[in-house]
Amino acid sequence: MRPARARKTIVAPASWEDIPCGDYYRAALEQQLQPWWGKLYGFHLLKIGALSAEINAEACPISHQVNFAPEGEGLHVRGEPYYLPFSAKSVDACLLSHTLAYADDPHRILREVDRVLIDDGWMVLSSFNPLSLLGIGKLMPFFRKRQPYSSRLFTQMRLLDWLSLLNYEVMVHRRFHVLPWKKNGGKLLSTHLPALGCMTLIIARKRTFPLTPTAKKVHAQKQKIQQAVGATKSYREEHRD
Repeated sequence: MRPARARKTIVAPASWEDIPCGDYYRAALEQQLQPWWGKLYGFHLLKIGALSAEINAEACPISHQVNFAPEGEGLHVRGEPYYLPFSAKSVDACLLSHTLAYADDPHRILREVDRVLIDDGWMVLSSFNPLSLLGIGKLMPFFRKRQPYSSRLFTQMRLLDWLSLLNYEVMVHRRFHVLPWKKNGGKLLSTHLPALGCMTLIIARKRTFPLTPTAKKVHAQKQKIQQAVGATKSYREEHRD
């Protein structure tokens, strides 16, 4: 497995329009997010990255939505995602739409997002799936320098493992949009073979208690109350007399 930290800088697109069929990707992602926006609540929604800033989140009840990226249109704050200019535990939800796919150090971004998220806060992230037609295209030399093949492709299991290490409870994880050149991603294939989808969506919540009980705690739960030694025997002898 390749290390998560990349040696060379990856240029992120400033808009979905900079990616071939980018509007199809954005529309497919917005459709997957639509039933989940109503479940997010709080005061502040932070959209990290230029692609995240263009995601329509009007259905989200969180009214204060901040677009944060190094460059792009419609931004409220400009800066690097490695140094979020926000206080610890001050954000209720974070959207990282393909932010990790163009990051030199995705672990560092996740730790920084974890720092600003409140307890039980929401992390919504999407990425490209290497086990898809996009992954096959990335293996071809004449495609590697083009979008979106130039991005980093992380498997869903790897992303879930990173979130598990940060003690996040995954609420949903799915793949979708099998055919990238189709507006609906190939409706029939996307319905019956979603595992081949070229996009991945993960929605998780930050937890403050361990999701997996430690061995000591499990052992303590199994302990039973033992009778005092000789108590029953003494009681029987007294009543026998």
